Formats: sequence, C-alpha cells, structure tokens
Amino acid sequence: MSRIPGRVPTAPPTLADVAELAGVSRQTVSNAVNNPDLLRSDTLTRVQEAIDELGYSPNRAARNLRTRSSQLIGLRFTPAQEGTANAMVDRFVHSLVETSSAAGYHVLLFPGDLDDPTAGYDDLLRSTAVDAFVATDTYLGNPQAAWLESRRAPFVAFGRPWDNPDAAHPWVDVDGAAGTELATSHLIDLGHERIAWIGWRKESFIGEDRRSGWSRTMRSRGLPTSGLASRVEESVASGREASGVLLDEAGPTAFVCASDTLAMGVMHTLSERNLAVGRDVAVVGFDDSQVAQVVPPGLTSVRQPLEEVAVEVVRALEGLLGHPPAESRGVLLAPELIVRGTC
Repeated sequence: MSRIPGRVPTAPPTLADVAELAGVSRQTVSNAVNNPDLLRSDTLTRVQEAIDELGYSPNRAARNLRTRSSQLIGLRFTPAQEGTANAMVDRFVHSLVETSSAAGYHVLLFPGDLDDPTAGYDDLLRSTAVDAFVATDTYLGNPQAAWLESRRAPFVAFGRPWDNPDAAHPWVDVDGAAGTELATSHLIDLGHERIAWIGWRKESFIGEDRRSGWSRTMRSRGLPTSGLASRVEESVASGREASGVLLDEAGPTAFVCASDTLAMGVMHTLSERNLAVGRDVAVVGFDDSQVAQVVPPGLTSVRQPLEEVAVEVVRALEGLLGHPPAESRGVLLAPELIVRGTC
C-alpha cells in the first residue's frame, strides 16, 4: 500500500481514548453511548464533549455482535404498478428511512414477488439480518401478517388487520372513510347533489372502507346513491370506462374516486366529451400523488399523512424491540383534503 511521504497514519480514536480525555472509566463511556440515562448529567456532558473533540464513532459492528442486534428494519418493496398514478409507497419509504435513521435504525429494502407475498422474509429471518419488519400489504388474502406471527417475527403493519380484527400485532393506518367523507362533504357544500363513486372490487377492504365514507355522507345529507357507484380494477382505463357509463346512465355532476389513478381516468373521459373539469363536472381522487399536484387544473385529492405514519410505525418498532418489549396498539390517523382546480 502506498503512503504519502512524511505523513504518519493516524488510528481512529478508541473508547479508551475518550475515557482518558474525559477522566472516566471505559464502562462510563460505554454507558454514555448505550445507556445515557444511567449517568449524571454533568458526567454525560463531559463524555459527550470528549467524543465530539476526538471524533469518536462507536464500533456498531462490535456492539451488534454483543447485543445480537443489526439495527436494520426489513421492508418488502415492490415497484409501482404500470398504468397507474400511484407512487404513494415511494413517499412512505422516504419518510420511514428518515424517521428510522433518527431513531438509530436503517431500512433494508428487499424485492417483492407479486406471485409470492412472503418471498424474501424467510432468508432474512434465517440469517438474523434484520431486527424486525414493516409490512405494507394488508389486503384481503395476503398471508404476510399470519406468516410473520407464526414465526414470532417482530413486525409492524402499515394497514389494519382487515381479515383478523383480534390480531395482536401493532399496526398504523389512515382512516380512508374519513377521507372520502371530507371529499363528499366538500362537494355537497359546493352544491353538488348527484355525486358518483368509482372504487375497487368488493373484495378490497381498503376500497370498501373508502366507499363507506362516500355512501354514509350521501345518506346523512339525504342524497341518492342508487346507480351512482361503480367497482372496477385499479387503472386509468378502468376509471375512464366507468365514468363514461355513469355519465350516460346517471348524469352525475361530480365524482369521488378511491384513487388518483381512477380520477385520472375520469378526467380523460371529461376531456373527450369537451366537459370542463371543475366547472362542468368536479373530480376528487385519493392519495394526493405527484400527478395530482401537476396535472391541469390540479386534482383535488385526499392526502394520507405518510410522515406521521412513519413516526408511529417507528415508535411501535421501538416498543417491540425494547427491553422489555412494550405493548403497542393500533393507531388510526386522519387524512386531509387538498383542494385544487378539479372542484
């Protein structure tokens, strides 16, 4: 290995160097790094000042060997579906990475297999590569939660345990029904009385939850829902076709959709029929995607508080991984309506 003439390589500072500079024992320095609550405030301050002065960095690898902790959180990641406007998971991942880092953890992404919802989990569990998981797909029939519970693997779900209300694992979710209530109430307050719904197939718990907010609000305000609802697949083409049928058969003046993707399909139909979006027919989506923010005239959409979701997920993870573990319950967060030009 080549060396620069006249320069003596400097070894990185050690725990013993910090202890000598601070005038404390090495165990006190270790406590300052790993268990600061055990130290008096003046002692902790002295050790922290020595750490800063020397530029000491704890040997995370050695500590992980002692504690059998990797400080890694596993997250199964699947690419956004083609033909949709939804990149919500990207925003959630970014928020989760930032929040986890602040708590001393790092997120390990591993690829998802659309045909095998549990692919990748077993390898990470066998190698003890991660301390816990965050599960994001909680739709009907997805076995992730049951699979992880059967192996006693710590995990927090982003999404309610729809098919098992008695599930004991911690979860964080956004109140979809409350979001569509906001959307529907806003349209009614603008004077709309025939408000159509375009959502997902009946087997989608999330879709049915969002639909319930629309139907409940319409009924509570004495407005009809018969013939004004359509259940379709998640694609722009589906939203386009469904909105055309509803316009012909029911004559709505506004649409509330289960996603921005479906709302984009509605906007295509209105454009084809020379109807002005927002003036002739109002449209509201769900998820406040980047597309919603840039498409003319701006798509009104229900925004999920993904930054807050990440905070609650990490808080639940810290409870699971604590000594002793702290019990955590489900957390349901409220969304907000972002009003733009489409209504």
